[in-house]
Amino acid sequence: MEHILEVSDVVKKYGDYTALNHVSLSVPKGSIYGLLGPNGAGKTSLIRIINQITMPDSGRVILDGEPLQPKHIQSIGYLPEERGLYKTMKVGEQCLYLAQLKGMSKKDAKAQLDFWFEKLEITSWWNKKIQELSKGMAQKIQFVVCVLHKPKLLIFDEPFSGFDPVNANLIKDEILELKRQGSTIIFSTHRMESVEELCDYIALIHKSNKLIEGKLDDVKRQYRTATYRIGVLTQNTEQLLYQLTQKYTVAQTHFKSLNQELQLEVAIGNDTPNNLLSLLLNNGMVTHFEEKIPSVNDIFIQTVTQN
Repeated sequence: MEHILEVSDVVKKYGDYTALNHVSLSVPKGSIYGLLGPNGAGKTSLIRIINQITMPDSGRVILDGEPLQPKHIQSIGYLPEERGLYKTMKVGEQCLYLAQLKGMSKKDAKAQLDFWFEKLEITSWWNKKIQELSKGMAQKIQFVVCVLHKPKLLIFDEPFSGFDPVNANLIKDEILELKRQGSTIIFSTHRMESVEELCDYIALIHKSNKLIEGKLDDVKRQYRTATYRIGVLTQNTEQLLYQLTQKYTVAQTHFKSLNQELQLEVAIGNDTPNNLLSLLLNNGMVTHFEEKIPSVNDIFIQTVTQN
C-alpha cells in the first residue's frame, strides 16, 4: 500500500508540556483519513507540523516519498478550524491572491475560481467583502481556496463548522468527489457521524499519544463485544429470560408496545450466535437478530475514558 504521508516517531514539546509523544502514523494515498481525539489531544500540533507552521523536536515527516520540505506547501491544502480570511478584502481579489501564494498563475487561478464559483452557485459574491458574508458563506470561500490548486493532500479541520445541514451535505459531497478524483484527505472533526460516513481509516490521539490507527472497518471489528440485538415474540417470557441469564449476560430488555415484542441485548461471550439463536427459536419466533457493532462514537468514548 502506498502512503502519501508518513509520520515517524514525532515528538513536540512546548516548554514542559508534551503535545506529541513519539507519534507515528501512515496515511494511504486516495483515502479519507480521520484524525480524532478530544480537545488538547495533540491533533492541531500534528497538523501544524505537517503544514510546516511549526517543526517537530524529533522524528520525521515524509510526504509522497520525500522528507517534508518548504516546497511541499504547494502540495497541501489546509482548511483550519480557525478561519483566516482578510475581512476587508473583496472575495475574488482575496481568492486570486491566496491562489498565487500556492504557486498558481493568475490566469489558471481565475479559471479554477470561475469553475468553483459556478459549481457552488456563489458567482454573485465575487465583489463582496468577506465581512459582508455570513460564517457559512465565508466557510465556502475558505473551502474553495483550500482545494483550488488541486493539492496532493487536503487537510480539513472541522470543515462543517458554521454550515447549515444543506450546505454541510453539499461540502460532504464535494469531499467525496475530491476523493474520487484521487485526492487524499485528512479529516479532523468531533462529529463522529461524519467519520462514519466519510472515513476509510482513522487514528485516535489522546493525551499526546496515538492509541488507535487502522482501517475503520478493522478498528470496529477489534472493538466488537459479541453482543446481539434481538427481537422475539414469546408466550414464555419468564422462562426465556431465565434460560438466557443462565448462559449469557442480558444487557437490556424491554417490550415494544405495539406487538409486545421482547427486545434484548445479549452478550454471548465465547459461545456461538447459532447456539443463542437456537435457544430463542425454542422459546418463540425471532423477529430480529443482529450483532451490535460499536460505532466510532462508542470506540472514541471507551478509549478516551479508559486512558
